[in-house]
Amino acid sequence: MTTLPRRLVLTAAAATVLLPAPAHASPDRVTALIRDFVGGAPLAEGRIKLDLPVLVENGNAVAMAISVDAPAGTVRDIAVFADGNPLPEVLRLRLGPASGPPRVETRIRLATSQTVTAIARIADGTCWRDQVELLVTLAACIE
Repeated sequence: MTTLPRRLVLTAAAATVLLPAPAHASPDRVTALIRDFVGGAPLAEGRIKLDLPVLVENGNAVAMAISVDAPAGTVRDIAVFADGNPLPEVLRLRLGPASGPPRVETRIRLATSQTVTAIARIADGTCWRDQVELLVTLAACIE
């Protein structure tokens, strides 16, 4: 029977304690981020449309479009949150009064099946929400 040197055991134990745990978002964390984003304003359904596929074959590059039913220049902020991603704040845009029509198209990474939420803050202080629950068959963001 061989014994391990005491220093090796202590070093391994210290390394195990100091390794960062994998990050995972939770619905509670996303709720807190949304609350911080809206700043106490009530959330209403409508006026913002989040266009995502309900069935995602590969989470590495998911096409997403966001449009807001509001006049150009009146949308101040748009944010997207994904409660299953390690970093749940996927997108945050600040738009100015000289911005064009409030429509954005991009690609995002999704770690797993989850709910994605888009929120628009309008110049009058109102906040609008749209959500999509989707199923991801090949996960991303988990390396």
